Amino acid sequence: MKKLLLFLILHLSLITFAQTGKVVSFTINSKALQNTGGEDPNRKVSVYLPPNYDASTQRYPVIYYLHGFMGKDNIFPQMQKILDEGIARQKIKPFIFVQADQYTLFEGSFYSNSSLTGNWDEFESKELVEYMDKNYRTLATRESRGIAGHSMGGYGAFKIGMLHPEVFSSIYALSPGLLAMVKEFGPNSNSFKDVQNVKTVEDLKKTYYPKVLVAVGRAWSPNPNKPPFFCDFPFSYEGDKMIVNQPILEKWEANMPVYMVDKYADNLRKMTAIKLDWGRNDSPRFPVQIGMLSQRLENLGINHFSEEYIGDHGNKIWTMDGRVLNDLLPFFNDYLKF
Repeated sequence: MKKLLLFLILHLSLITFAQTGKVVSFTINSKALQNTGGEDPNRKVSVYLPPNYDASTQRYPVIYYLHGFMGKDNIFPQMQKILDEGIARQKIKPFIFVQADQYTLFEGSFYSNSSLTGNWDEFESKELVEYMDKNYRTLATRESRGIAGHSMGGYGAFKIGMLHPEVFSSIYALSPGLLAMVKEFGPNSNSFKDVQNVKTVEDLKKTYYPKVLVAVGRAWSPNPNKPPFFCDFPFSYEGDKMIVNQPILEKWEANMPVYMVDKYADNLRKMTAIKLDWGRNDSPRFPVQIGMLSQRLENLGINHFSEEYIGDHGNKIWTMDGRVLNDLLPFFNDYLKF
């Protein structure tokens, strides 16, 4: 009886071990990220490889995951646990998961090509994909590549997927931000007023919304002749009077998906699947701007999923009852080619 019990314990241990993937990291010296804005073109990338990757010759689809503002490439133990659970519970077949560091001097690239900070879209959609296909056993077709992300990363996932249907076939945007200028980032919010009053980098670091606006400005409307932040903003104020800088506003709207989708509707129609979601108890801007985007997609006849869930900005993402395990991974299982 004791021998049988010992055998069962060892057998279960082996099963548990076999269901564990691993995380590896490397650094890319990016040509796309050569820049004049002081950003480091050497970018760390973390990759989750599924269980038994080293023992097989199988090729796998890839989910490219874009982190949020202030994030980096780290695939934390809790994240790896969720990815392992997804495979173990058969919510998704074995896959590769990739997350690159897009942290900048002002804490976020916004996954955009910039004449100041470098071409972050090109880095993600071209250099990184080419590196993965060359160095890992990927299924190197668009049908087997999905792009996803949370918050700033949700914005980036939707935008990059929309711009590059030849690279990615499916998009999942978790609580995507900066889709439009509304609520906390609307023209008459305090955010643009506050950033106008910040004069030093040290003071900026003590803020949140102004810091986001500077990161966005450096991405979308850089100005090398305007220290210390080297960017322009679409709105300024003389007392309570709002002044609109129309050329800069047009640059910002050219990078915001709500205003972009008409131009790129045909690209979006090439997608196998698109999903947007947001937490009911998130900051006010999220349901408004995602609703605006979803309505516009619907009006253009672009099939997609759009779903509200009970949660805030981060409490139901990388958890056992959260969106990645129970919604994002099954989504890609359904729509990627394995």
